[in-house]
Amino acid sequence: MSRAAVYGTGSWGTAFASVLADAGTPVTMWGRREEVVAQINDGVNRDYLPELRLPSTIRATTDPAEAASGADIVVLAVPSQTLRANLSAWGSALPASAAVVSLMKGVELGTTKRMSEVIAEVGGVETERIVIVSGPNLAREIAVKQPAASVVASSSASMAELVAAACAAPYFRPYTASDVVGTEICGAVKNVIALAVGMAEGLGMGDNSKASIITRGLAETMRLGTALGGDAVTFAGLAGVGDLIATCMSPLSRNHSFGVRLGQGMAISEVVAVTKQTAEGVKSCTSIHDLARNNGVDVPIIEQVDAMIQHDRTAPEVVAALLSRPRKAESA
Repeated sequence: MSRAAVYGTGSWGTAFASVLADAGTPVTMWGRREEVVAQINDGVNRDYLPELRLPSTIRATTDPAEAASGADIVVLAVPSQTLRANLSAWGSALPASAAVVSLMKGVELGTTKRMSEVIAEVGGVETERIVIVSGPNLAREIAVKQPAASVVASSSASMAELVAAACAAPYFRPYTASDVVGTEICGAVKNVIALAVGMAEGLGMGDNSKASIITRGLAETMRLGTALGGDAVTFAGLAGVGDLIATCMSPLSRNHSFGVRLGQGMAISEVVAVTKQTAEGVKSCTSIHDLARNNGVDVPIIEQVDAMIQHDRTAPEVVAALLSRPRKAESA
C-alpha cells in the first residue's frame, strides 16, 4: 500500500487527498495554518470544502517533515507562485525516492518555468520522479464524488502507474501519459482562456462568442505547447480540451467567475475583495505571455487578457482588438 503526503490544504489539495484516501491510500496533509490543520484532524475543512466529510485515513500537521515521513507519494498543491518559496523552506524534507506530484497549474513569474521545472530546480527532484495530475477536476464536484477522469503524466511509466493506482477511486478514473510538457501547458493556459470566456459572459455575449474563444484558445494552447515539445495528441484529451471546457464554462471555476466580474466592469481589486482570492489566470497570464513571446508563439487571446490585467485595458477594448486582427487561415 502506498502512503501519500499532500502539501497544501486548499480546495483541490483537500479534494485530491480525499480521492487518495477513498482509493485506499493513507494521507498526511501539511498545512501552514494551525486552525485549518485542526479542522482536518476533526474530519472537515470548513474554510475550503465545508460539504466534504474527510475519510478517517486523512490526518494533518503543520510540520513538513512529519507530513513526509514514510510517504512514497508527495503531492504539491500550494499556489503556483509560492512553490519556489515553499520548496526552499521545506523541500529538503521530501523523501529521496518518492514520486513528487504537481497539482499546480501555472507558469512561474520572472523565470517562465513550468512547475515541474521549479520542482526539479529547487527541490532537487529527478525529472523521472515528477508526476503531473491534470484534467477536468473541479474540486467541489470531486468533493461530492461526481465521476471524473484525469491524466497522470510522467516521463517514467512506473511513477505514473504508481500515482494512478494510488488515486483510482470508484469515482475518479486516472489515465497515464508521458507528455509532461503538454499536460502542464494545458493546465496553465486554460486558466487564462477561462478569464476571457468569463469576460465575454460578463459583457452579455452568448454561446457563439464563448465557443469561439474556447476554440481559438485551444489553438493558442496547442501552438505554445507543441513549440515547447508537447505532443499534439495531449491537447485533444482530458488535460487539454477536457479541462478547458470545464474551466471555461462552469460557474464553479474561479477563473471563469473572476472573468465574469471583470466583464461586468469591476476592477481586479474589487473582484478580489468580493471573492477573497485571486484567480490563477490573473497571477499567471503575464508569465504565460512572456513564455510565448520568448518562443515566438502568437497568442492573441492571452496577450489581450494580459493587457487587461497589467495595463488596465477594458473588456470592450479587448474584444475590439481581437476582432480587428488581420484575417488568416484557421490552421495558421
